Amino acid sequence: MQKMVASFITAANAFDVEGTLSLFAPDAVIDDVSIGDAFVGRDGVRIYFERFFVGYNTASRLLSMEPLDAFNADLRLDFKGDFGHETGIMRIATSSDGLIERIDADL
Repeated sequence: MQKMVASFITAANAFDVEGTLSLFAPDAVIDDVSIGDAFVGRDGVRIYFERFFVGYNTASRLLSMEPLDAFNADLRLDFKGDFGHETGIMRIATSSDGLIERIDADL
């Protein structure tokens, strides 16, 4: 999980859309309560990433990670971008093949 989280943050901070998408399962879901919307599938993940990471010039830094089991973890992240500065949380779920299946975010 640690390696996948590091890969996600590295790709996101580099605004590497394709690299970020490669970490997600084809039917992945990002549900972000802070914006009141869910983004489904890689097409939805692309929209979310391009709008809220690339679009806002967001840089993320992992503050803490609490593994819940082999496939789930809670992350606390520091975000800076054109919107200012925020601290947020993500619950991340991965599949047995190491791809992200779901992110529940409050960023």
